[in-house]
Amino acid sequence: MKLNIVVLAKQVPDTRNVGPDAMTPEGTVNRSALPAIFNPEDLNALEQALRLKDSNPGTTVNVITMGPGRAAEVIREAMYRGADGGYLLTDRAFAGADTLATSYALSTAIKHVCPDADLIIGGRQAIDGDTAQVGPQVAEKLGMNQITYTEEVLALEDGVITVRRHIDGGVETVQSPLPVVLTVNGSAAPCRPRNVRRVMQFKRALAPMELAPGTSYSDLPYANQYEQKPYLKIAQLTCADIDADLQQCGLAGSPTKVKAVENIVFRAKESKVLTGSDQDINGLMAELLGSHTIG
Repeated sequence: MKLNIVVLAKQVPDTRNVGPDAMTPEGTVNRSALPAIFNPEDLNALEQALRLKDSNPGTTVNVITMGPGRAAEVIREAMYRGADGGYLLTDRAFAGADTLATSYALSTAIKHVCPDADLIIGGRQAIDGDTAQVGPQVAEKLGMNQITYTEEVLALEDGVITVRRHIDGGVETVQSPLPVVLTVNGSAAPCRPRNVRRVMQFKRALAPMELAPGTSYSDLPYANQYEQKPYLKIAQLTCADIDADLQQCGLAGSPTKVKAVENIVFRAKESKVLTGSDQDINGLMAELLGSHTIG
């Protein structure tokens, strides 16, 4: 069965390196101050898509990511591992988007470039937000079935997909007709490594946003390759390209606002030893209530 698969992937700040400049004055993440990585669970999602491609000849896997020009690295990384191509959704109007605005932009882009998608697969959640909301919201906006907490695609026959999902206390096997949106856990199979031949094939793939101002593909070294190999030009989409409503994008379409992000480090002097006595327990409860840690 030939499939049209879309993988939702995100370039995220490495939250292991949160410092005092991690937030902007507007309350959004200062992504330029943090190293950028491929969201881990989106790699698990990519692997599930590539396995379906391996077992279903003629299947295509395309990645959609939203972000600044450097987010095109996510698409290249996916192509190195087996994806066919991708779309960079980039516009200043998308900046500062919460899950509602992000899912609106992604679902609108999917309607524009992949209206006949059989499967949309993404990670359960991104490490910079940990909300697990974007995948289900995309499914809702597209009116598609959804299966969350996916660990493995077990079978795909006659337009019906069988999935094992991880739930509290065990696992569950469920089925759904296509089209369907899957969100994949980090406990799923890790993504395959880069393929050396594909790295050589796609290493010069660039999105227009990655070019220096005032330059074009014809100004680059190996310019003839961009004419002979159109797949080296990563597709780039703006709000206007997908006919998005500006009032539903970015900060304008985001009812959720981040107040602050802090890196909390516990020091030894902040620890204390408690016994099981009523006096110690009552003292601890009074301290926690007084500091509004609880209550």
